[in-house]
Amino acid sequence: MKVGVVDIGTNSMRLLITDGAAEVGRWVEVTGLGRGVDRTGILSTAGIEDSMAALRRFGAEMDGAGVGRRVAMATSASRDAANREEFFDLAESALGVRPRLITGEEEARLAFVGATAEARLPGPLVVSDIGGGSTELVTSGSGTSYLIGSVRLTERVIPSRPAPPAELSAARALAAGVFAEVDLPVRALIGVAGTWTSLAAMGQDQPWHGRESVLGYTVTKADLTSLIELLASMTVEDTAAIPALDPKRAPVILGGALVAEAVMAALGVEEATVSEHDTLDGLAMELLALP
Repeated sequence: MKVGVVDIGTNSMRLLITDGAAEVGRWVEVTGLGRGVDRTGILSTAGIEDSMAALRRFGAEMDGAGVGRRVAMATSASRDAANREEFFDLAESALGVRPRLITGEEEARLAFVGATAEARLPGPLVVSDIGGGSTELVTSGSGTSYLIGSVRLTERVIPSRPAPPAELSAARALAAGVFAEVDLPVRALIGVAGTWTSLAAMGQDQPWHGRESVLGYTVTKADLTSLIELLASMTVEDTAAIPALDPKRAPVILGGALVAEAVMAALGVEEATVSEHDTLDGLAMELLALP
C-alpha cells in the first residue's frame, strides 16, 4: 500500500509518497506560508495562495499514484496563525484530508524517528530540524521545540541584505539566548530539513544534484562560518543565483545558517551530518504500521 504524507511548514510545503520499501517520490515547494506571521498573527493572502498552488499539485500527485492512506501535518506557522482553520478548509479540499495541527514536541519526535531509522552514527544522537518558524532538538528520550527559525529570525533582526555587522550580532545574540538552556548529551548531531540540506549543497560548492548529493554530508563549524560571511555580504538577488540553492530560499537562508551555528554552539559540537529523512519519514512509518 502506498501512503502520502504532506508537511505544511512555515517556509515550504513537502510531500512524500512511499510504500515503505521504496519511495515513489519526494517533492518540496518553497511558498513562504508563514511570511509575516510572527508580526501579524495571521497567514497572509499571498502565502496562502502560493501554498495552495503547491497543495493542489500534491493532491494530484497522490491521486495519480494511487495513494491508499494520506495525512497532512501543519507546524509552526499554523500554530501561530489565528486564521489557520480557514486555511485548513482550503487545504482539505486540495489534499483530500484535513491538515492535523501537531505540537512542536510531536514534530520533534517524528523528526527523530525519521532521521535515525537508517542512521549509522554513534550515540547519543541529537536531531536538529530547523524550520521557518521553529527549531526542534530531539534525542531518543526527549524533544523540545524552540521558537526560532530561518523566517522568524530574518524578520525579527536581519531584514537587510547585505546584512550589516550590527544585525548579525543581534541575530547571534537572539539565537544564543533561545538555546541558552540546552543541556543534552550528544556524540553526533543529525541535521534535517531544508536549511541543513541547503547548507550541505552550498558547502559542496556545486549545483544541486538531488537529495543523494547531500545525504550523509558533514557540515562543519568552519563551513558555517564561511557560508555566513559569504551570505551576509550578498544581496538577495545574488544569493538566489547560487547554483546549489533553491532561489526561493534566498531571503531566509542566512537566518537559517545563523540558527544552525547557534545549534552547534549550544550542543558543543563541531559538525552535523545531514539527512533528508525527517518528519515526513517518521509519519509515513507510523501510517504504514496502522492495521
